Amino acid sequence: MNHPRVCNVTTDFSISRSLSLSPPQVPNLWISVNAKQLRPQLRHIALFLRYKRNLVRQRQRAEEAEMVTAVEKKTEHVTNGAPGFKLVGYANFVRHNLKSDRFHVKRFHHIEFWCTDATNSARRFSWGLGMPIVAKSDLSTGNLVHASYLLRSGDLDFLFTAPYSPSITGNLTNTASIPTFNHSAARSFSASHGLAVRAISIEVEDATSAFNISVAHGAKPSSPPVEIGDGVVLSEIHLYGDAILRYISRKNPNLNLIFLPGFEKYEEGSSYPLDFGIRRLDHAVGNVTNLAEAVSYVKEFTGFHEFAEFTAEDVGTSESGLNSVVLASNDEMVLLPMNEPVFGTKRKSQIQTYLEHNEGPGVQHLALVTEDIFRTLREMRRRSAVGGFEFMPSPPPTYYRNLKNRAGDVLTDEQIKECEDLGILVDRDDQGVLLQIFTKPVGDRPTIFIEIIQRIGCMVKDEEGKTYQKGGCGGFGKGNFSELFKSIEEYEKTLEVAKQITKPAAA
Repeated sequence: MNHPRVCNVTTDFSISRSLSLSPPQVPNLWISVNAKQLRPQLRHIALFLRYKRNLVRQRQRAEEAEMVTAVEKKTEHVTNGAPGFKLVGYANFVRHNLKSDRFHVKRFHHIEFWCTDATNSARRFSWGLGMPIVAKSDLSTGNLVHASYLLRSGDLDFLFTAPYSPSITGNLTNTASIPTFNHSAARSFSASHGLAVRAISIEVEDATSAFNISVAHGAKPSSPPVEIGDGVVLSEIHLYGDAILRYISRKNPNLNLIFLPGFEKYEEGSSYPLDFGIRRLDHAVGNVTNLAEAVSYVKEFTGFHEFAEFTAEDVGTSESGLNSVVLASNDEMVLLPMNEPVFGTKRKSQIQTYLEHNEGPGVQHLALVTEDIFRTLREMRRRSAVGGFEFMPSPPPTYYRNLKNRAGDVLTDEQIKECEDLGILVDRDDQGVLLQIFTKPVGDRPTIFIEIIQRIGCMVKDEEGKTYQKGGCGGFGKGNFSELFKSIEEYEKTLEVAKQITKPAAA
């Protein structure tokens, strides 16, 4: 005798208590496979499943609304942070170069890192970036205050400085090649920030005039102008956190100095004779607690104009994000982006993580321009595990499958394949194309890192007929921010897992 098969379906509507909508009343059912008996029960089940689907959608919409509200509240906070400041987002931003610099800015001059061991820090960056050590100021040159070593590749100069013992220096502070260097400030800086950028230095027409104009327009002075020899003048302004903006000018530009007075040529054969193709600093990015205040402060004393801006909606992920504004000089070759964290997201913003580990605002990353990113990356990756720099995880294969549609008119199939092999990200704007990749943090803390970029396009001629590439060509990787953030989020998750593993068990 054949018996009809039966199945038991149990439903639970406890989740409906918080909703005004009443679900269909479906009791426990004994369902016969007989078609006529099955139809009413199937209708009830279908209604129930539709109800459950609607409930999930409502919850998703509620979560999205909460995130949008949080971002809007943060944007309102930013907008109210300084008179006249309001973020409009990438799509609504219109760039206007008002040529409004308050003093003549020429170029980035150098970046100075403060550390506790200048020798090994300089050698690590030299090896990892292909930047030979070309100049020094230390005990061997008569400097009893600090040890400083200069790395150079093209027009990019990195200076690494560490203090000697004050007991050695005594009253001979005039032997310092950087007269503004301070023992207690350097030690406090390293204790708070670890390996970090102390100074973003720009060459100006007149460092004394630039300082006076800056202070007259609200800048906080760090060091008044001082002539350090051979007509070179140095002055310093507080930028954000413990980072400073350093002005350098030369009365005699034809004077053949290897760097600054007091520096001597590094011994040949004592540095790695490397060149990975890195040529200049493109931009130096700072992380701040309040974007409106920081942008208004820097704009006011420099006269720099807004070159680009991004909000959390433009560049965030479902878990975290930021707001960002890029300031630029008249020729748009000195670019100073600044970021702030966004709150109310599922995960803590990477910018907030930086601010906590750095103990305040500071330089987040330095973007270095290379003439051949493929060669640069091959050399850097070859040294990643032997004293060089490691890179953030590469995007998934789907990213590169879509790349031909986005940049196939600029990059060949072979170049797209090489981008995938090396983990290079590609983006473009209305002017050109940007190739970029990011290292992991370069020190113990999840703070400062390096960006390697190559810009394609935007070649124009200046008033003298010389061809050059416009600043910011190809943008700043807006289309890649989410990929970068996902990589950083995954990296931070590994730190959280390690923290949980090492956490002592409860008694």
